[in-house]
Parts: sequence; C-alpha cells; structure tokens
Amino acid sequence: MKKKINMYAFENKYRLKGYKKIVGLDEAGGGSWAGPLVVGAVILPTNYHNDEINDSKQLSIQKREQLYDEIIKNALDYSIIFIEPNEVDKLNPKMASITGMKRAIDDLRIKPDVALIDAEVIESKIETKSIIKGDEKSISIAAASILAKVSRDRYMKKMDKQYPQYHFGKHKGYGTMEHLKILKKYGPIKNFHRYSYKPIQKMLNISSKTKSL
Repeated sequence: MKKKINMYAFENKYRLKGYKKIVGLDEAGGGSWAGPLVVGAVILPTNYHNDEINDSKQLSIQKREQLYDEIIKNALDYSIIFIEPNEVDKLNPKMASITGMKRAIDDLRIKPDVALIDAEVIESKIETKSIIKGDEKSISIAAASILAKVSRDRYMKKMDKQYPQYHFGKHKGYGTMEHLKILKKYGPIKNFHRYSYKPIQKMLNISSKTKSL
C-alpha cells in the first residue's frame, strides 16, 4: 500500500521557522510542441486545508476546474504568467520555466517570505526551496500546478476554435500521434508551434526538401 504523503509538511516546516507568506510555483506546457508555457504561483492562507488539492496531472479535468475556482477564491494572492512560444524557443524550456517563475513572484501583490518550487532552482531576493516532484509533496506547489494547467488548457481550447483542423482542444499541443499526423498534413503554425523543438525542426526540414524537389 502506497504511503500517503503529507502535503503540508514543507509549509509547516517553514511556518515553524516564522515564515508566514509561502508561495508555491509550478509550470505547465514545458514539453508541449505548441502553445505557451504557463507558470502558476499561489500563496495560501496559513490555516487553509484541502485534501483534494494534488498534482494537477493526477486529477480529472472536472476536478481541476473545480479546484481552480476553489484556489482562486481562497488564495491570499496568486499569479499566472504566460511565456509565448517564440520566447520558449529563444530561451529553451528550462530557462523559460525559470523566467516565468521569476515573473510570477514579481507579479504578486503580496511579497512572499519563501518560494517552494517544483524541481527548478531560481535566483531570487527571497529564500527558495526546489522540491523534486513538488506538486506531489506540497499543497502550495500542487495549487500552483492546477492554476497553470487549467489556464493553459483553457487557452488551448480557444486556439482549437481558431485552428480546428489541429485539434488543440484534444492533445493541447503535446507530442501525441494524433498531433504528429496533423503536422504531417498541415505543417506547423508559425509563432504558435515551437520551432526549436526537434520534432518541429524535422517537420520543417521535410517540408523544405519537398518544396525544393
């Protein structure tokens, strides 16, 4: 039987040290072939508990949507930052994630005492703690993952209406077989697909060779 993880352990540890404003940070879309990378930042109230909040990837779409509204309603402060595909290409996914997290902290109205971060290490004026699989271990990071994931999915659904032939509402821009088949048929969308990614570069090279024949 899998041991239940205490999602409040990191928050409690820092609160015992006197830290009151703890922000959780996570991103969504880092590995996607298309669309923005989205960062969420959340400061939850000291005594806030919700055992349904977990890593967004482990929740159903309906549950994520429900918890998104719950988190927005109860958070002391939150921030959602979009890093557009062109900037992801320019920076690379890791640096885009770090850049988005720094912007998310700066965007908060309330200055946090410490930042709990899913995996990434960032330089900041405040104390930071990088936690591997943090969205499975910290309620603050899990809440941030939900805001990032839901915000990105909603955006991709809007883009699905603009480019219905690409089915962004289904695969959300990730590297699925369906997405690959669509790319082979229609090609990548300029300024929306990430041209620095190898599958997209390969697609562009094939297209270029075909045109030159």
